[in-house]
Amino acid sequence: MKKKIYIFIALIITLTGFLYGYSANSADFSESDFNRISPFSVRSLWLLRQVRYIIESYQVDADTKKVTDEELLHGAARGMVEAWKDPYTRFVSPSQLKDEEIELEGKYGGLGMYIGERDGQILVISPMEDSPAERAGLKPKDQIVKVDDTVVVGWTSDRVVQKLRGEPDTKVTLWVRREGEDELLSFEITREIIKLHSVRYEMLSDDIGYLKLTQFKHNTSEEARNAVRDLMRQGMRALILDLRNNGGGLLDASVKISSFFLRDGLIVETRGRSERANDKYYADRNQYLTNMPLIVLINGGSASASEIVAGALNDRGRAKLVGEKSFGKGSVQTLFPLTDGSGVYVTIARYYTPSGKLIDHVGLSPDIEVKGEPDRDKSKDAQLKRAIEEIKKSLRSVAGRK
Repeated sequence: MKKKIYIFIALIITLTGFLYGYSANSADFSESDFNRISPFSVRSLWLLRQVRYIIESYQVDADTKKVTDEELLHGAARGMVEAWKDPYTRFVSPSQLKDEEIELEGKYGGLGMYIGERDGQILVISPMEDSPAERAGLKPKDQIVKVDDTVVVGWTSDRVVQKLRGEPDTKVTLWVRREGEDELLSFEITREIIKLHSVRYEMLSDDIGYLKLTQFKHNTSEEARNAVRDLMRQGMRALILDLRNNGGGLLDASVKISSFFLRDGLIVETRGRSERANDKYYADRNQYLTNMPLIVLINGGSASASEIVAGALNDRGRAKLVGEKSFGKGSVQTLFPLTDGSGVYVTIARYYTPSGKLIDHVGLSPDIEVKGEPDRDKSKDAQLKRAIEEIKKSLRSVAGRK
């Protein structure tokens, strides 16, 4: 019986090919000519047509659930990109690309966290400060297993992001697997309009300043520069730079902020296959602000641009790293816009610190490891307290040399 069904389907497919005006053996069709302009061979495209015909003819909902040619094309493009198995190389539709542009501008609706893919798992890279995700208790490296009633294991991070976003004041339930916990943890979170404020600063004492960066966006370097100057006016003689739970952002912003504390020299190097991907980024003397003692706080939520700054300042001997090992997201993605408004983000290179250390999938190890988590109550923040101890030592050392 099964054999008869297969023969029947094959006959239909063959007949359909002739109805569509295509025959693989047609003398009027030049396969070599076609191959010069097609991304696939004629036989490969014929396979796609067979798949489409079978789905449209036999899938139980195909007669009521219409799919447009654009959706089919984008689905094929997305599948082709995913075949390379790089979680950061991804196809985005026109609507997705617009959403990401809105996020980069600093305002969007959602939960307020960075997520990423690693070893087939969707992980929380870091919740943003004072976001619904942070208030609910999500932590870096939580694995997202289910969103509402939908299991998202095996999904791309881009697809999970779309599932998490929604109208403000609507609820979504996340089920996560956390290291050290036997059972899945559930978090019911209310979506909000997320307003991204990337810089927060204050004086911790008469001479110790504190600068927290939550992401690296278009205006972060300018805001951070103004913050450092203001702290210096208030009498700051040493600075603690807090990059914990900073999921990264723009390379340009990370280079500028590193330049605040490095007068010259290499900050980061990118290495890839193409010549355009190989580059070295040096400190900008015009951005330089101070050589005062510096401590950088990092943890498992510090990723990408955060790791560039921390790696450069540590390698160049400007700062000790205090906290826990960083996430290890050290690759360069470039957006290639496509003609219909969609685009492809492609990993074209990986980051290397000034000493040549690879960041991607490795991360940065702190000079002083301190377990703990950021806490608004500074008396309960073990990592910050240790950073203060270390910066005081540096201040005493400077005073002794004078």
